[in-house]
Amino acid sequence: QGTRDHPPAQAALRDRLLSAVVACFKRHGAAAIDTPVLELRETLMGKYGEDTKLIYELQDQGGELLALRYDLTVPFARYLAMNKVTNMKRYHIAKVYRRDNPATTRGRYREFYQCDFDIAGQFDPMIPDAECLKIVHEILSDLQLGDFVIKVNDRRILNGVFAVCGVPESKFIPACSTVDKLDKVPWEEVRSEMVGEKGLSPEAADRIGEYVQLHGGLDLIERLLQDPKLSQNKLAKEGLGDMKLLFEYLTLFGITGKISFDLSLARGLDYYTGVIFEAVLLHQENEHVEEPVSVGSVAGGGRYDGLVGMFDPKGRKVPCVGVSIGIERIFSILEQRLKASGEKLRTTETQVLVATPQKHLLPARLKLISELWDAGIKAEMLYKKDPKLLKQLQYCEDTGIPLAAIVGEQELADGVVKLRDVPTREEVRM
Repeated sequence: QGTRDHPPAQAALRDRLLSAVVACFKRHGAAAIDTPVLELRETLMGKYGEDTKLIYELQDQGGELLALRYDLTVPFARYLAMNKVTNMKRYHIAKVYRRDNPATTRGRYREFYQCDFDIAGQFDPMIPDAECLKIVHEILSDLQLGDFVIKVNDRRILNGVFAVCGVPESKFIPACSTVDKLDKVPWEEVRSEMVGEKGLSPEAADRIGEYVQLHGGLDLIERLLQDPKLSQNKLAKEGLGDMKLLFEYLTLFGITGKISFDLSLARGLDYYTGVIFEAVLLHQENEHVEEPVSVGSVAGGGRYDGLVGMFDPKGRKVPCVGVSIGIERIFSILEQRLKASGEKLRTTETQVLVATPQKHLLPARLKLISELWDAGIKAEMLYKKDPKLLKQLQYCEDTGIPLAAIVGEQELADGVVKLRDVPTREEVRM
C-alpha cells in the first residue's frame, strides 16, 4: 500500500519532469550528492516534530538501530557535519519513506521521490533565501502547471507573535503545528484545537487569530514593523527586518507578483529557524469563483540554521536554506493532464528502425544496425528472421519511431539505403 510501479509511459513522463527540475538546479550552480537510504535511527529521531511517528524504523541489524530516511534535509545536515563541510550548494533527487496513510489520488505515498536544492554556508542575509524562491518560481513557471502562489513567513515572526500573545515558550512548537493547518481548516477549528488540545488560553488564541489571518506584501511588513506589540519583540523585529530585505531582492528578481507574505504559514517541521515558504497551485473551478481554490502544496522549504550543529561533536553551526520540490504531486497533475489530452507519450528514444522488404536479408539488417549503434545512433530492428515490411512499418507507427532504414536486394546491389520518413511516407535513397 502506498507504493507504485511505473510502467514505461509513466517512467518517461517522470524522466521528462525530473530533467526539467535538474536543469534548473544546475543553472543555479548546484552539485549533486547522494546519501544512503538507511540512516541511524537516532539521526532521524526528534527532528520532525509531530511527524516523527511516521518514520519507518527497522529491526536491530547487527547492533545498529536503523531507519529509512524520511526526507533529504536531515541526511544532508548529517553529511555536512560528518565531512566538516561548511560551504556547499547541492541538489539531491532520491526516494524517501514515510509510514503515512496513503492518499494516492492526491499524490501522497509511503515511498516517493523528493527533489531538494540547498545552500549551506555563512552568507549575507536573505541572498540565498531569495534565490531559493526564484528557483521555485522558475520551476513552476517552466512546467506550466497553471497559476500558483508562493507563501512566505518567518519562524521568528511566528514565535514573536506567540510571545506577545501570551503563549509560554514550551508551547511554541505545538502551537506552530496547529497554525499550519489554517490552509486546510477554518480558523474556528484551529482555535478550538489550540485551546482544547494544546492547552492555550482562549484569550491567547484570539490574540493569535488577529495576526495569523493576515497576508499581503511589503505594505503588511511595514505595518507590522509599526505594530506596538510586535515591534517590542526582538525576534519578531529581526524576522520582519529580514522579510523586508527578502521582498526587496524578490522585487529585483521580478517575482513578487506570485509571492504572498502569509502569517498563517508555519510548516510543521521542528528544524526551521528563519524564513519558511510553501508554493501552492491555484485551481479555478470556474470563472465565477472570486477566490481561487488551492490544489495543495507543490514545493516548500526554509532556513534551518541549527540542524548541522546537532550532528557536529563540537556543535559547529552551518547555516542552511533549502527548498524541496513536491515532484509526486506535480507528477500526478501532469499525468492526469496527459490522460485528458489523449496525447501518446513516446517511451523510447529510438531514431530509426532497420527494415528489410524481402526474405533472407537478416545478415544485411544485422550489419547495418551494428554500424548505426557504433555511430551512436539509437536504432532497433524486429527479432524475426523474415518479418513482413508492413509489420515493420506498423511497429514504427505504434512506437513513434520517425525513420525506417530499408535495405532490399536492389539497395544492396546499388550500395545504398532507402530512408523512409514514417509520418509523411516520403523516401530518399542515400
